[in-house]
Amino acid sequence: MALLEVNHLDVRFALRLGDVHALRDVNFTLERGERLGIVGESGAGKSVAAFSLLNLIAKPGYIAGGEVLFDGKQLNGMSERALRKVRGNRISMIFQDPMMTLNPVLSIGEQMLECLKAHRRISTKEARAIALDKLRQVQIPSPETRLDQYPHELSGGMRQRIIIAIALLLDPDIIVADEPTTALDVTIQAEIMALLLELCETNNVGLILITHDLGVVSQVTQRMLVMYAGRVIEQGPTREIINDPQHPYTQGLINALPQMATPGEKLNQIRGSMPSLSNLPSGCAFHPRCDFIKRADGTQRPACTQQVPEFVTSGNCKVACHMVAELLDKEANDESRLKETNP
Repeated sequence: MALLEVNHLDVRFALRLGDVHALRDVNFTLERGERLGIVGESGAGKSVAAFSLLNLIAKPGYIAGGEVLFDGKQLNGMSERALRKVRGNRISMIFQDPMMTLNPVLSIGEQMLECLKAHRRISTKEARAIALDKLRQVQIPSPETRLDQYPHELSGGMRQRIIIAIALLLDPDIIVADEPTTALDVTIQAEIMALLLELCETNNVGLILITHDLGVVSQVTQRMLVMYAGRVIEQGPTREIINDPQHPYTQGLINALPQMATPGEKLNQIRGSMPSLSNLPSGCAFHPRCDFIKRADGTQRPACTQQVPEFVTSGNCKVACHMVAELLDKEANDESRLKETNP
């Protein structure tokens, strides 16, 4: 059994004009010590998926269906008291902006000790020793001094290291990192991601990395999910998806990387923008932006505009795309004819 299982997760937001589906039929697993990346444009549903794991969806949002199983126990539906024993203890979260996460009127030490004492019956001296050890693990210089400082006295990179140290305080089984390097410059980003990777490997901690940066995903994660308009549209081993993307949206994301453009020419981009979740296109939600809605002979695939694609298996990956399904069927038929003519 996987450490974390998400089955048919459905998240909605109750608005005056009706419910808006933020997540539809999301499924994935995470093994102990495994590193999983979730990528997509803004509005794809990445952060909502992360918050749903610990039932942190704020009203009017709610989990309408599906289940989140952690170590065999269902998290959605748990009481707040039971969830508090999991949040920050066995599953920790690193949010996007450390300045918004840390309390500006409490010292770093006060915040770290408060977290420890909320989950452990230990003395202040013991808690302080654990906090200092975690600060050393994330390579904070002069940790004794930093414990008595306030968030505004630290640099952006150091604040993010503090957040990672807090996430590691209680030796969690899983860390959910929601775009942990968004507010940092490129050099500090690389340092933070290298540190996070090292800590996860050393402590056998599972990692769910939420990001729009495919470069980071390719370096850090072992498996990845690609999300679009609240659905998972492609999933599989990271290297396989990066080297041979199947879904047109995944292909577009990779082609949009700066290094994929010819020097001196415009950067590649996916035309259009993410559709509104309250007014999704019929059929495949990506079809208005897709360059492969027509076949090579110019005829259109009617299924793209009429039916939501089901997952098909391509290599070690699963892809929800009518074009890929059509190509796989053609390959299977060609192989079958070849066997008939050459028994």
